Amino acid sequence: MERLDDPSLERHFKGHRDTVTSVDFNPNMKQTASGSMDSCVMVWNMKPQMRAYRFVGHKDAVMSVEFSPSGHLLASASRDKTVRLWVPSVKGESTVFKAHTGTVRSVSFSSDGQSLVTASDDKTVKVWTVHRQKFLFCLNQHINWVRCAKFSPDGRLIVSASDDKTIKVWDKTSRECIHSFCEQGGFVNFVDFHPSGTCIAAAGTDNTVKVWDIRMNKLIQHYQVHSGVVNSLSFHPSGNYLITASNDSTLKILDLLEGRLLYTLHGHQGPVTCVKFSREGDFFASGGSDEQIMVWKTNFDSAAYSDLLKHKAQDPAMGALETRTRRPLKPNYPAVPDDPICEVVDFDPPRNVLNVERSRSPKLLLDDQPKLLGDATNVRNIANTLEHIVGQLDILTQTVAILEQRLSLTEDKLRECIARQERRVPDSSQDTSVH
Repeated sequence: MERLDDPSLERHFKGHRDTVTSVDFNPNMKQTASGSMDSCVMVWNMKPQMRAYRFVGHKDAVMSVEFSPSGHLLASASRDKTVRLWVPSVKGESTVFKAHTGTVRSVSFSSDGQSLVTASDDKTVKVWTVHRQKFLFCLNQHINWVRCAKFSPDGRLIVSASDDKTIKVWDKTSRECIHSFCEQGGFVNFVDFHPSGTCIAAAGTDNTVKVWDIRMNKLIQHYQVHSGVVNSLSFHPSGNYLITASNDSTLKILDLLEGRLLYTLHGHQGPVTCVKFSREGDFFASGGSDEQIMVWKTNFDSAAYSDLLKHKAQDPAMGALETRTRRPLKPNYPAVPDDPICEVVDFDPPRNVLNVERSRSPKLLLDDQPKLLGDATNVRNIANTLEHIVGQLDILTQTVAILEQRLSLTEDKLRECIARQERRVPDSSQDTSVH
């Protein structure tokens, strides 16, 4: 089986004067943005030799940055209790509004670009219009700092993670909490929706990554692959992979369909604080306490994801998980041997030493869960079983329809026979009376 290329370091940005807290890609892939404890927002040009923009305006640490879906705006959230919306150009123009009464730890756009959701140390989650930054409503059932809040892909739900050790899923329309997941092991630093909108993943201070199904409200995957606090995570847009960033100085790429660790990436000196896939999934960026931003080329799933995009274009109503279930796309990597062997590939970028470990041993803890999102065999078996059941139901439906037709014909013939018999009975009685 042909081996796909491992992730590779493409760009290396240095300019912040303190820990990098957040990274994101402009959808046009011409820019990468970062926020830092140095109170600055940086916009880095992806083209070599192009100068970066340093946006100064926040009075304290920048905790979160995110581009709008169109790429025309860049939102930043700060410890100074404000949110700023920047035009990511050389002028660096911005509008600012006081969003909370405490540190704003998270800011995120809805998929249509019309709304913003913010999370704060004031224990609240707030939703705003992007146009004029008008306050819409507040979600206030958390009883401790809220570290992260995100819209679902369809914009109908919001997920939030708090230091009260709960992850809450909210209905945006009713503004009610529809479920609350309790985390016993530690706090949740980061949470986000799977591209299908059916699952959420949480990065924990107990060194774990957990994936929850929000339809069944069950934990379906539990990874213990890091030796330090997990600070951030990001789903590949195909929904097949999850990348995580940890205080153990590594990035980990998890194969969700196989339920296993696929790669370990070493590059940052010290904790890795943030990570994000690009919108198309062909790149990801990471930032750390070493004040550096690294942009990596994915490489490992380009062919499979291209096929997936073509398939989704033919049937846009299908979600990422459903697409993969109906038309499995096997990741193209070597067979996994029984012994846990790691192969190390060395890179030599400027001012850094990197290596990528391709994991060959499963790292998923099952926790006695009956079903796994990443169990490809189970997914295929379930899909085949469902197809068989649907086929049998179709046959039964057709059989019932045929029986109904036959019954109708029988009833019609019976009526005709009765009618003929009734017409014949008077004649017989008359003949009898004559004789």
